[in-house]
Amino acid sequence: MTDYTSTEMMAVCGAHAVRDGERVFAGTGLPVLGALLAKVTHAPNAVIIYEGGNVDCQNKELALSVADSRLCYQAAASIGLIETLGFLMQGGRVDLGFLGAAQIDEYGNINTSYIGDFESPKVKLPGSGGGNDIASSAGRIVLMFTHSARKFVKKLDYLTSPGHLQGPGSREKLGLIGGGPSLVVTDKCQMDFDEKTKRIRLKSVHPGVTVEWVKENVMFDLIIPSKVPTTPEPTTQELEKLRALDPQGIYLGKGQK
Repeated sequence: MTDYTSTEMMAVCGAHAVRDGERVFAGTGLPVLGALLAKVTHAPNAVIIYEGGNVDCQNKELALSVADSRLCYQAAASIGLIETLGFLMQGGRVDLGFLGAAQIDEYGNINTSYIGDFESPKVKLPGSGGGNDIASSAGRIVLMFTHSARKFVKKLDYLTSPGHLQGPGSREKLGLIGGGPSLVVTDKCQMDFDEKTKRIRLKSVHPGVTVEWVKENVMFDLIIPSKVPTTPEPTTQELEKLRALDPQGIYLGKGQK
């Protein structure tokens, strides 16, 4: 067994979601590490698009934000935010978008606005940013965040970005061009969405995690198949390449192996 952290497991799972040749909208952090890992392993022709407007850049160091000047280095294009979210994203030219979530419900709807009452929230969050554009228009969405029961809620405190809304046909009724969420990656498991009901479903549990633990840490009726596999562990090659992308542990953490 190769030593790895839960953060590295998440990054590798994110990489596996990227297909060769896809246009991938990735923010900084684990999403971009996953996308970069995919490019140096199985998806060399994937094109990474950053919200700040840089496309398919060849930066030598990890960016610290979506508008980091490092991303200008040998970029195929350096355009503006309006062109990125408008022409590319809302124009249906993005195959895969990565998002995070403070709350998610059983249809993959996302809250990143606030926790608690609107007038007097317990926690104020960043809001949508480009999240709603991504969730509405990307071909499919991969969500990545750490696992806790308070994030998997029966009812969102606020609907910031659409998942599958109320279920089958909901997105189409509103004219959303994107396919919605297809995968949820946490530090404990992976989840996908049932094709008929569009409800979230347990796909695999990471090594050392039980199905019962996941069930107890989701606040709605999670679909659990009769047989739930264990997520494959990262390979030695994947870990070596991943760590080479973030040698300082900016996103992987200083305590990486």
